[in-house]
Amino acid sequence: MTMHQPRFDRPRLPKLKRRRFRRIPVRTLAPNVVTLLALCAGLTAIRMAFENHYVLALGAIVFAAILDGIDGRLARFLKGTSRFGAELDSLADFVNFGVAPALILYFWGLHDLKSAGWIAAMVFAICAGLRLARFNVMSEDPDRPAWASNFFVGVPAPAGAITVLLPIYAAFLGLPRSDFLTWLTLGYTLAVACLMVSRLPVFSGKRIGNRVPPDMVGPLIIVTVLFVALLIAYPWVILTTGTLAYLASLPFGWLSYRAYERRSREGKAEAAPAGTGHAPVAASIVPSQSENEDRPSRLN
Repeated sequence: MTMHQPRFDRPRLPKLKRRRFRRIPVRTLAPNVVTLLALCAGLTAIRMAFENHYVLALGAIVFAAILDGIDGRLARFLKGTSRFGAELDSLADFVNFGVAPALILYFWGLHDLKSAGWIAAMVFAICAGLRLARFNVMSEDPDRPAWASNFFVGVPAPAGAITVLLPIYAAFLGLPRSDFLTWLTLGYTLAVACLMVSRLPVFSGKRIGNRVPPDMVGPLIIVTVLFVALLIAYPWVILTTGTLAYLASLPFGWLSYRAYERRSREGKAEAAPAGTGHAPVAASIVPSQSENEDRPSRLN
């Protein structure tokens, strides 16, 4: 006699779906590629300084600064801003405009001062990192007025990197190397580092060049080509002149910021007595759409 044992069917397991990553559009990748090219330029500048090729090292820093000005505008133009791009840009800026200039100055002359020169180089790199971190935090402040986007708080990292290399420009122009120049470079490096982390209002230039009149397109192209040609033909003269002009413009940025602050206080004082009831108060709390569009964005 055969006994039939009950048949147990294996439970059917649900089919695991293969995870598919969302495709990233090219318009988002393009600004990040430019940022990575700038990072490659900054790392190459460190190598060139280590091998005593300071002309190539300075050229790489200038090239990285140019790419840093392009990637953000390219992201906004292509509408490819992203959180990833913002973080990558900050990290690249710290290497390109904090670590690389500090090491270039140390290899060039600060190493003669031994520990004092190394401390100055480290202070500059640390101040650049603090400057970038503060920018990331302040740009996300919703209470910041729209006109504040015309100014940076402290010297920005790219401008600080170009500015701090002024002693090397002067040496290439024929300024003799001496112990006095080395100690002056140390003090100058610390001064630029302090400007980067200071509360000094500095022109941002973000409102310049957004719209170009049709009759100014031709002259603007000619001026741009002329500037690039002069930078290639007379790099140390152009960089020295530009650095001195930038340092001379810092007090004017402070005066302009104070004027904006004064007009803003006067506008609030005039609007306060005119408001009656609760409706104007609510309107003053909620920013308008145009004001939100003018607020600075951290993305790229």
